[in-house]
Amino acid sequence: MDAQQELYSALLIALKTKYKDTGIGVYDTFLPPDGTPYPFVYLGDSQTVDDYGNKSFIGGHVYQTVHVWHDDPKKRGTQSKIMAEIKDIARHIRDTKSYHWSVRNINQQVIPDTTTSQPLLHGVLDLEFEITGGKQ
Repeated sequence: MDAQQELYSALLIALKTKYKDTGIGVYDTFLPPDGTPYPFVYLGDSQTVDDYGNKSFIGGHVYQTVHVWHDDPKKRGTQSKIMAEIKDIARHIRDTKSYHWSVRNINQQVIPDTTTSQPLLHGVLDLEFEITGGKQ
């Protein structure tokens, strides 16, 4: 399986497991439909940068964006808690079926979102994972 897809699947399963029965929805591929309760997590775009500099294995980096939306700007602490949990989940992904991983960088933003009639908080996590090895 492609490294990016393998990491994406591992992160998605970990997030769905973490937020099962909490009222926090986890979505991928498409944003949830109108009327979806807040807060929710959306697993967004991914990017892979392969590094062929080593003859013994293919290394590289996978960049994954995770979004967190909340509909109550007065509950920024709740959103920050969710984002901290996601960072913790990402840091604990060490192994998938074919690859070993290490989180290299996490970039976090919380920005106001005025794309709806109701003001929202939009959290964005840009996660950089390094492929630190492969499994045979």
